[in-house]
Parts: sequence; structure tokens; C-alpha cells
Amino acid sequence: MIRIKGEQVLNNMAVFPRGAKLFSAMRTSLHRSWLHSSAVLQSGPPQSAFFPPAEGVMLPTGTFKDRVAFITGGGTGLGRAMTTTLSQLGAQCVIASRKLDVLQQTAEEISSQTGNKVHVVQCDVKDPEAVSRCVDQMESLTGLPDVIINNAAGNFVCPSERLSPNGWKSITDIVLNGTAFVTLELGKRLIQSQKGASFLAITTIYAESGSGFVVPSASAKAGVEALYKSLAAEWGRYGHRFNIIQPGPIRTKGAFSRLDPTGAFEKAMIGRIPTGRLGTPSEIANLAAYMSSNYATWMSGAVSLDSFYIRVQTGFRSGF
Repeated sequence: MIRIKGEQVLNNMAVFPRGAKLFSAMRTSLHRSWLHSSAVLQSGPPQSAFFPPAEGVMLPTGTFKDRVAFITGGGTGLGRAMTTTLSQLGAQCVIASRKLDVLQQTAEEISSQTGNKVHVVQCDVKDPEAVSRCVDQMESLTGLPDVIINNAAGNFVCPSERLSPNGWKSITDIVLNGTAFVTLELGKRLIQSQKGASFLAITTIYAESGSGFVVPSASAKAGVEALYKSLAAEWGRYGHRFNIIQPGPIRTKGAFSRLDPTGAFEKAMIGRIPTGRLGTPSEIANLAAYMSSNYATWMSGAVSLDSFYIRVQTGFRSGF
């Protein structure tokens, strides 16, 4: 089972015949290519010592006081990290995903840590009716949000020649359609209420570059970026901002335990990152908080690259 960023779990081995053997061979090939292309960089000094991640929250206490933040995929991974940071900064957070038990546990843990209430709303973003019910429930709990972070996503690794229509639809329904359903439902209600808001989408660096073996994800994320850039131009007059973060490789438990159990992939990637290390969830959380705050009201239609790494042409584009 391969799970990325908390909204969808797909069984690669079941959807694609001979998946286990193929995945093993593909991963070996990718590792060799990355190792070869990054050999020069890996022989350099351990520059990561110069760029340690900063701990703690970047913005002043109370930055999000009296504000409501809605985060999809907020129960795990990057969503959990962003919820924690926003809650620490005073936001009343509402987290949503399909798994209510995971949401409830996360909400209790964050609330006990920050002292601020975290609400949970079950929602399958692929279903527009479920999204509408989710927003109804949120309105009754907190009112309409000031900050919306579309973080829910799904992904799996597969050669495109083995990609099924169901596999394509599973990812694009979550990533592109899910983001659109949440954004349009909330946007329309916010416009009717004459309330401004900050919208933020978490995509990926390969939304721009493309990447082999994750074609549905790359295509859907590129669509999300087009959606947000378009709405930034169209809905600015309503007081709405739309921005995007393209994370590079960030260590999260779910993704790395499945995609890189031996650590070889991480070693290869680090050789291609100028700072010599992966990004951390807290760094994404601080960036997301800044871009969603009143300190960044001048930003809309912007794409921020986090943990950007050098791409070396090796016969394919890497990214996941």
C-alpha cells in the first residue's frame, strides 16, 4: 500500500499486475540514475551543517488570533504540521479528511499542546455533496474561514503504460477535482458573505517540471496551479488571495516508509539538494503560515518552491 499526504490509499500491487516485481525494478533503476547524476555534488563538503532547520514558530504569537483556518488532509503529515503551527499562532482550526478517528486523535493532541480548540469535520473531497455538507458543518461550528489550505492528495508510483483509467481517475478526483470542489464551494459562500480569505494549495515541484511514474499526480497538481493562478486574477476583487507551495522532498513517515524503506532514495536526493538536506514539515508549516497571514497580503497568484533541488537530465524527470 502506498499513501501520500493522507487523503487516499491505493493498492499499487492490486491495480497493476506484477506490480511488486515491476516496482522493485523501477526503483532500482531510478536509484542508479539519481546516484549517477549526483555523484559530483555528493563528493562535496557536508554543507547541511551550514543550513540546520530552525525550530519553533516563525511568526509572532497571536498572528492568527480570532481567525479560522480550514485544512484538508489535516490529520497527518504536512496537514498536521500546518494545523499545529496555525493553532500555536492563535487560529481556531478545522481539519477535514475521510478518516474521522485519525482527525479526532490529531485534534485532541494539538489542542492539548496549543490550548486552542481544533474542530474535526469528516469529508471526502472527491464528492461535491460531501464538500457542501462539510462546509455547512464548519459554518455552524466556526463560521466561514479566513484561511483555506487545500492539502489533501493521493499518489502512487506506476509506469504510465500500465496506468488504468481507474488509477488516473482516483488521483485526479482527489487532487484536482477535490481542490476545485472545496475552493469553489467556499469561494462562492465567502463572496456572498462579502468576506475575504487566503487560499493556499500544496502542490509539488513536479507540477511544473513533470515527472515520470507519477503522471496523474503531476497532471492534477499542474491543474491545481492553473486554477489558483486563474482565481487570483478573477477573485482578487472579492478580497481573496490564492497562492501555492511546491514542496520538494519532505520527510514524512507515511511517504518515506513506503517509497524509500532502505534510505537509498533519500541519499540520492540529498546529493542533488544545494543545502544538502531534506526539508521538514515544520518549515513547510512556517512558510504556509506566513503566506496565509496579513504579513503577505501583497502575495497572490504566487508559487513558492520549498526545498528546491537541482534537476539533472538523466533521460527522465524525477520528482517524487
